[in-house]
Amino acid sequence: MLQLAQRSTLKKLSRRAIVLNAGVREDCLCFLFEGRLQGVDFTVDGREVGLYFVEPGDFCGELGLFDDGPQPEYVIALTTSAVVTVPVDLMRKVMFSSPKVTSRLGTRLAARVRQLTFQRSLLGLPNIAQRVCCQLWALVPPADRDRNIPSRLLNPPTHMEIAIMLNVSRETVTRVFQALQGRQVVKREGPGCLLVNNLALLKDLAEGKAEL
Repeated sequence: MLQLAQRSTLKKLSRRAIVLNAGVREDCLCFLFEGRLQGVDFTVDGREVGLYFVEPGDFCGELGLFDDGPQPEYVIALTTSAVVTVPVDLMRKVMFSSPKVTSRLGTRLAARVRQLTFQRSLLGLPNIAQRVCCQLWALVPPADRDRNIPSRLLNPPTHMEIAIMLNVSRETVTRVFQALQGRQVVKREGPGCLLVNNLALLKDLAEGKAEL
């Protein structure tokens, strides 16, 4: 830990700042301390596609630990953020010497693959409202789902951020949210909080058992 701390760097990032660049070999692993990051890529015609979110306590850039290939996607800051960067070469030594660290990194990498698979499956849904509800349902913490109580989502993604995750327009996402608010499924509590009032109905909408 002392070695890692000595060679780590704390960086403050403004909104839309690039954390990791696609197509180049990045030399650091990034741990998010505060804010929110998003992994994004671009289609051949230049459209931005959202791949995943990085929340505080999470990390990104881990593929560089396992091969010498380039970073596959951009990672950008969605809000003012603070990240701690750790050199890949040092982190790789720690990984090889600590089974617990290797297990944690492997678990996170598996979770990222599952997340990307989930996002790919959402793009196959023909019902756009269901896509948005699925994305919103994925943001609800598992503990709140199990208790089936109203859930507060702090600093939720903007309509534009959800739109690029689902390959739809921002206006489409806004219309779905307006319909959800009309049925009292969700409610805004200021700019930084979204209250999900009816988890049961949101789940049914996400699973296609109900329609807006």
